[in-house]
Amino acid sequence: MKIKVIVHEAEEGGYWAEVPAIPGCATEGDTMEELRKNLQEAIQGCLSVDVERPKVLSS
Repeated sequence: MKIKVIVHEAEEGGYWAEVPAIPGCATEGDTMEELRKNLQEAIQGCLSVDVERPKVLSS
């Protein structure tokens, strides 16, 4: 599976990245290699979250 990510250089050094297709999915790393590893973990974590069905409240 291919997922688009946007990589930014951090002001304090290193990099941070966001995954536009998964709101709230972002990570950082001191090197590009570390960033790639962290991105894999972040994406897996975001996609593995169980979401409960919304409960309908009766009025």
